[in-house]
Amino acid sequence: MHTAAAHPHEEKHFEQSQTVRDVVIGMADGLTVPFALAAGLSGAVSNNDIIVTAGLAEIVAGSIAMGLGGFLAGKTEIEHYDSELKREYDEIVTHYDTERNEVKEIFGNYGLSPESQELIMTEMEKDHDKWVEFMMRFELGLEKPDIHRAKKSALNIGLAYVVGGIVPLMAYVFTEQPHEGLVYSSIITVACLLFFGYFKSRATGQDPIKGAFQTSLIGILAAAAAYSIGLLFT
Repeated sequence: MHTAAAHPHEEKHFEQSQTVRDVVIGMADGLTVPFALAAGLSGAVSNNDIIVTAGLAEIVAGSIAMGLGGFLAGKTEIEHYDSELKREYDEIVTHYDTERNEVKEIFGNYGLSPESQELIMTEMEKDHDKWVEFMMRFELGLEKPDIHRAKKSALNIGLAYVVGGIVPLMAYVFTEQPHEGLVYSSIITVACLLFFGYFKSRATGQDPIKGAFQTSLIGILAAAAAYSIGLLFT
């Protein structure tokens, strides 16, 4: 006879959502934007060196811009949390009864009786830090952000963008003509987009096949549009 102790229940949850989000943002744009740029130039120039140079310049600029964007987003998240935290500390003093009733209402929504609500609230109000933490999480839906999150996000997004951006340019390094480079670049990049989209969706609990085709379709449409525009100016 098996017991619960012999076979403990293991909950499997995805815990690296922020890191994966950063990598997804950086990698998706890194694969798509330089690919579209290279495709557009392939229809307008006759020298691979120009495409590679322009592509590398775009990767550097794009990784910096994306990284700084991630950094500012992380800083904004921290500043927003700190602002709301201060507000909650102020309100349990200036609006004591209102805040107290809000906590009881939250427990009431979970089916607790008025007596149980009052009992829990009486215990909670003894520790203002726990009271405010509860309100931040269950009233405002805010979790305390990692103070190092902004720097991590900037690094993750920037590096992912560089890695993704190098992929579509490699074909132009090893070929002589833009159209030849475009063919190999398209094959390599679309394959990477399919691979990336599949595992991104699988890691985040979405349909991996659907995610793979959606991710690759975005890259193909962007490159096709850029190539068409490039042809207009030749």
